[in-house]
Amino acid sequence: MALAASLLATVSTDTSTRELLARWGWPLLFLPALFWFGSMIYLLPEESPLRVRLDLNLRRGLIPLALLLYLAVAVSDVFIMIVDGEPTTGPGYPFFAVFIIVLLLATLAIIFRSLNKDRTNLPRNIILVATLFFGLGIGLLLLPLEAIPSWLMVIGIGFDLALLGLAIAVFDAFGEGEALKPDFYRSFAFNFFAVLIFGGQVVLAMAISTGATFPMNVLLLAIIITAVFVQTFADPIQSGLDRFVFSGIPRIRQTRGDLRLVSSALPRIKETLDPQSLNEDQFARLIRRALSQMGNLPRLAASPLTRLGIIESGLQNRGTTDNTLERAAELKSILADSIGKPKPKQGGDHGISDSWRYYNALNYPYVVGVKPYSRRFVLEELDSEQQEVLTWFQNHLPERTLHNWQNSAAKLVAQNIRELSMAKDSGS
Repeated sequence: MALAASLLATVSTDTSTRELLARWGWPLLFLPALFWFGSMIYLLPEESPLRVRLDLNLRRGLIPLALLLYLAVAVSDVFIMIVDGEPTTGPGYPFFAVFIIVLLLATLAIIFRSLNKDRTNLPRNIILVATLFFGLGIGLLLLPLEAIPSWLMVIGIGFDLALLGLAIAVFDAFGEGEALKPDFYRSFAFNFFAVLIFGGQVVLAMAISTGATFPMNVLLLAIIITAVFVQTFADPIQSGLDRFVFSGIPRIRQTRGDLRLVSSALPRIKETLDPQSLNEDQFARLIRRALSQMGNLPRLAASPLTRLGIIESGLQNRGTTDNTLERAAELKSILADSIGKPKPKQGGDHGISDSWRYYNALNYPYVVGVKPYSRRFVLEELDSEQQEVLTWFQNHLPERTLHNWQNSAAKLVAQNIRELSMAKDSGS
């Protein structure tokens, strides 16, 4: 959005429009530092107390803090002033720059802490990319806004954002045990040709007839944003259209949905990764992520855990066709069975005592689908058992404690599945 505002400001002939775009668009350039900090905390190990504290606080406060920071810069002349359509430093800009610099320093400290404590071969290119973010952000903020051309700063921040997206994608693929390149190339090719085909027509019209006028630039940016949006949310858009078009034919709607799930999962599957060869920490991390994705078959289908020997054995025992969705469904079934292992043998079907903590911590959020701290759930919509457990979660269990219990329970599930898989391999 900041890049678009800067481009439109350069082609606008109206002074008030240029000032409006500069005032509301320029502060967006500084928000990546805040969101970068929020993203980089996921470099820390999942069991790290620091990560738990930061995660819980940022999930509640990152968006309000970003909005507050944006409004504070945009609506006043304290930090940034607009003179003749160009931003210049205000009296409070040094304090604003110090805040951003401290944030970047804290981010860098988190990265080096994760590098020292992580034992799962965290990709070193993440550290390199993060260092580039840091150097670029500090370099731009130490200089007054009027010291360098606005177009150069916009390009620098755009490059910064591109590196940020790449770093997050690499780290996410590493943590999920998924392949990155096939899905990346597919997405890049789709976006590139969509923008080229549709945006190129507007550029051609500008070159032949209208020139780079303000309305034509608005149209060009709108087409580019629409093309990228349609590609990014292609599956949800198609699902919505299917619900409308095939509302009276559920079989076709379900079949088309299943095919989309398979199509989305295939480019992310990393065929060369053998989950059984991973160490205990890496295997437990995959199990922890798979547990959190039990309600999302497309994500679960791309997990390398679907290639465990017990998955194939389970499909053969059920006489089911071996395909991506069936492997994901079998993995979900095995995870659900393993979650039931810590369940106390005595005491009924449910309970809220200490002996039920590991079972409750995984079963209700991941199997039943009850999110204990979500405001979307209404007690009256749940049965009596779920109401009792949900009330217990909300009144007696801090969210941080639940997170710790889930990590401990996930390790038990990982140990159980690993032992089952090893027994299957040795038996065969």
